[in-house]
Amino acid sequence: MFHSQGVHPGKRGNPHTRQHSDSMRRSLVDLEVIIPAYNEAARIPGTLHQTIEFLAGQDWSSRIVVVDNGSVDETVALVHRISREHRGEVPVSVVGCARRGKGAAVRRGLLSGTSKFTGFFDADLATPLETLTEAMTHLSGGAAAVIASRHAPGSTFVRPQHLGRRVGGTAFRALTRSKVKGIQDTQCGFKFFERDALTTAMVQCRSTGFAFDVELLLRLQDNDASIIELPVAWTDGAKSTFRPFQDGVASFASVIQLQKAAQ
Repeated sequence: MFHSQGVHPGKRGNPHTRQHSDSMRRSLVDLEVIIPAYNEAARIPGTLHQTIEFLAGQDWSSRIVVVDNGSVDETVALVHRISREHRGEVPVSVVGCARRGKGAAVRRGLLSGTSKFTGFFDADLATPLETLTEAMTHLSGGAAAVIASRHAPGSTFVRPQHLGRRVGGTAFRALTRSKVKGIQDTQCGFKFFERDALTTAMVQCRSTGFAFDVELLLRLQDNDASIIELPVAWTDGAKSTFRPFQDGVASFASVIQLQKAAQ
């Protein structure tokens, strides 16, 4: 059973000031949900409204933390507007991340809070929000990490991936299989953690790019932390910003560099 810890949304003020000070005055909650965002003005309103509605109905207290990764559109303004609209429900904070890349943004968000449990998912909501319920059950039962998987037994694709992503994903999984033992899918954008286990692993991580997920899971395993992989009904985002060729090459390069560093 989770108990609310008295959530108090942030005060109004200059958005640029709030972007960097929200993390210093965030009240204690059971769970912080990190959403990395780069030019997500088209998707972030729907994502936040759905997430707030879901979290408001749970037994645990929550906060959403959007990490702005240098957006040049209306992402930050929209997040602040929605935060004001939902004042008194689930609080929404914004923190900035000057270093580009999803790994850097996720790292910034995860390390900026103090909640007992924290984690992240992508702004496209490719993994059903309901997965959080099972994740929190496992975490409260002692698991160090719970990650969604598109390739564990029982998982399904609601919308098939494009051929380029399927081929690249198969090759990437083959490359990482020898690094992260027993994990079918290191790259699914839904991962949640117990704070102490996460912090111990994060201080050992150096990657901020495409190898971030791989290295984080590897460090958790090195520390004998328990990782639970949940099969999910995953929906490939029609507006995904992942570029199979350019980003695929970068992904391989990042993991190969990680392997060299470990030698």
